[in-house]
Amino acid sequence: MDFRKLFFLPINASAHGHEIDMLIYLVHLLVFILFFGWAVYFVYVLFRFNRWRNPKANHDGLHSHLPTSVEVAVAVIETILLVGFSIPFWAKQVNAFPRESNPVDVRVVSEQFAWNVHYPGADGIFGKTDMKFFDKQSNPLGLDSGDPNSKDDIVTINQLHLPIGRPAIIQLSSKDVIHSFNLTIMRVKQDAIPGMTIPVWFTPTMTGKSEIACAQLCGVGHYYMRGFLTVHTEEDFQKWLKEQAPSGTGDEGGEDDFWN
Repeated sequence: MDFRKLFFLPINASAHGHEIDMLIYLVHLLVFILFFGWAVYFVYVLFRFNRWRNPKANHDGLHSHLPTSVEVAVAVIETILLVGFSIPFWAKQVNAFPRESNPVDVRVVSEQFAWNVHYPGADGIFGKTDMKFFDKQSNPLGLDSGDPNSKDDIVTINQLHLPIGRPAIIQLSSKDVIHSFNLTIMRVKQDAIPGMTIPVWFTPTMTGKSEIACAQLCGVGHYYMRGFLTVHTEEDFQKWLKEQAPSGTGDEGGEDDFWN
């Protein structure tokens, strides 16, 4: 049985996605068991303790230890979910960043209502930014043109390109209000908060295109704040970087959509 389809989940295109999906399955299984158990108990109580079978109130109370046992069992299961699954996943996926695996470093700066994507270029060093250089059309990130490290930097709007099989470390920030960087097929959702830079990482396992959504109501234009993720092969990604370099021309690539 394909549990992903049973739970109406989108495809998983990241290395860590199956662990999140497993947590979803286990939590829903626990909730279903509790719901079914309480429903059966409710029906039992309706018939067992109605006024026809019990015309006089019984003030002795319940003598069974079953409720306590059930409460202990639920607490044990929840502890297993937390200690056995959630905390190890957090330690591996949130606290530990894969610097030894040749990751792709990208800055994503959100604003009403767009995603500004910043690549460090061939030198691997992000150029300095300052809002005094900001221009809505020509320089949305305020790159300092006098900084030699910014000469080869690549900036796109609503277009995030990554290679398959390499960890992508996304540094999230916001110019104005709280936004939420949501890549459903990568099982990634993280708030971008003004005044903070918050890293999130994942490893794509499929090539193709998908949508970047803002999952936080951020203003009247929230509904059209959408970007696009394109996952290339390593060769095509390097080709795209060269084309996007200051002397190159843009190309969106030819991968199929994830949902096709």
